[in-house]
Amino acid sequence: MNNNEAADPGYMIAHMDKIASAECPCGMSRRAFVSPDNQVATLHLVDISIDARTHYHKKLTEIYYILETEGEAFMELNGKLIPVQPNTAIFIKPETRHRAVGKMKIINVPIPPFDPNDEWFD
Repeated sequence: MNNNEAADPGYMIAHMDKIASAECPCGMSRRAFVSPDNQVATLHLVDISIDARTHYHKKLTEIYYILETEGEAFMELNGKLIPVQPNTAIFIKPETRHRAVGKMKIINVPIPPFDPNDEWFD
């Protein structure tokens, strides 16, 4: 084994149930793989308990994967309401205004890693 292998095993593991929740415009989020040396992507488990605030990102692309919904649920994308249900995946490009509407649990994958300075509100 060389020194690089000892410092970087080539993978990261996150135990989502052990990550503290943080408030976000969508509700409460547990954010995995947040570290200064990770410049690829992060993974968020988000509980959306109220309608999220419309926002957009100038640099981030996001992938939303709907795990659960309670009642009717929608994604608002550039002003258009799209019905969603479990197993729906949405690819959201930079500059796309978006928000979740309804109670749901999602996985969110921001690419590159989430940057709180790249959340914009009109």
